[in-house]
Amino acid sequence: MLFGHNSNVKAGDTTFHVQTEDRGTANALIDTTVYFNGRVLHRRTNNYFDLLPLNPDSEQLLKQRLDEQHRAVVEEIRTRALHLSLPQESKPSPSAGVSNAPAVPKVLTLVLINAKSWLAGKRATLDVSVQNRDSGEAVNHARVVARVDGAADSNEFKTETGIDGRAQLEFDVPKLSGAEPALVIEAFDGDAKGHLRFQLRARPKVPAAS
Repeated sequence: MLFGHNSNVKAGDTTFHVQTEDRGTANALIDTTVYFNGRVLHRRTNNYFDLLPLNPDSEQLLKQRLDEQHRAVVEEIRTRALHLSLPQESKPSPSAGVSNAPAVPKVLTLVLINAKSWLAGKRATLDVSVQNRDSGEAVNHARVVARVDGAADSNEFKTETGIDGRAQLEFDVPKLSGAEPALVIEAFDGDAKGHLRFQLRARPKVPAAS
């Protein structure tokens, strides 16, 4: 079971959006992100490897940890214990000039948010988050591509992230034919890229009656 919270938090005249999510047992991370007008200002991530494999008792402990992490960040914003630097509207955007371009191409971090529930029958629904690994900022208009290596066909499924760095892909999973089929998700933003790879298990064939 995946847990999460979304809260709008006001500090003075400024309203922030706080989102805390369980990234699923494939990642085993509790991730809290603070947004202002769609821009990531702060991220706090803690793992829960010690609770795996999950059972009813450890799921309850996971929920308590997630609740506490969300509450702590919200309280730190309200009391201004958490220093958040607001973007200055007078500054040029990163796309406005080469002076803001990093010297080394940035690396993208991809997270499959619904890692435990992306497949229903033969229908795949991928909820993907893309961030700049160095700054933690959500990446808008990143190109997201998914495919199944080892499938009978080589179709690719494409979309773009929104202002929150999130994207969704839906498609029917093709018939698996390779020895080691895998779901591959890639993201591209200029020279930056990132990828995820999940090994798939082909369903065993039922022997034909003789």
